[in-house]
Parts: sequence; C-alpha cells; structure tokens
Amino acid sequence: MVELIKMQYPAGSRIELHSMDDPLSPVPAGTKGTVLFVDDAGQLHMRWDNGRTLALVPGVDRFIRINGAKKDKEKGGEAR
Repeated sequence: MVELIKMQYPAGSRIELHSMDDPLSPVPAGTKGTVLFVDDAGQLHMRWDNGRTLALVPGVDRFIRINGAKKDKEKGGEAR
C-alpha cells in the first residue's frame, strides 16, 4: 500500500487540504502545499504554503492532489 501512495503522490505533487484529523493543531482546510516525501508508514510529509510542515495521513485526513509533480509540469504535463 505504501508503494501505491508513493506512486500517487511523488515529491513535488501539489495538495489541497479538505480536513485534517488533528484536534490540537490542524492545518486549516483549503490550505495548499507541496509533498516533500512519503515515509515508510505512508504519511505524506508536506511543506504547506502557510509555512507549516505537518504530515498528512491518507485514509484519515481528507485532501486532493491538485496537479502533477513539479517534474511533470516542467515536462509539459497537464494539471490533474
């Protein structure tokens, strides 16, 4: 499953957050960010546009990929 997540969200992918299950200090809904890497537990480590670096947990947090990885964009790939 982790390998599938790594393929779906390679470093450089852009994400828009819908909701985060972190009652103490969530990133606000609607915040966009860039995937730095996916760890061996399948968590997406993020650099959020608001300066935060909190990871996403697929299946717990709700988010969408808003375009391809930066490498895809540089190669002329279309936004997803």
